[in-house]
Amino acid sequence: MKNPSSVPASIVTRNMSEFANTTGNVYESIAIISKRANQISVKIKEELNGKLAEFATTVDNLEEVFENREQIEISKHYERLPKPTNLAIEEFLEGKVTFHTPAEEGVVTSVRAVE
Repeated sequence: MKNPSSVPASIVTRNMSEFANTTGNVYESIAIISKRANQISVKIKEELNGKLAEFATTVDNLEEVFENREQIEISKHYERLPKPTNLAIEEFLEGKVTFHTPAEEGVVTSVRAVE
């Protein structure tokens, strides 16, 4: 996955013809980007849940929730990361995404990032 700090977190206007350069079809490219964005989203969510699991408590004390600054900082860090869609678009445009399309179906079946 690309270093999230080098990807713009805000909205960027894109030239749609750039998406069609790799596949020859804008819609197929969008499907590939969408699948890669879902993969990135799941990975980020697993990382966040793993880090927040360290702070899991069985006590439902409201004061305790507000006192844990470390947990708040971890959450804020993940909120500032670029959206998975932005990361997937950058990977796709840089040619770091591989995909497999069966010839007879024309549907993208698997997508993965090239490390």
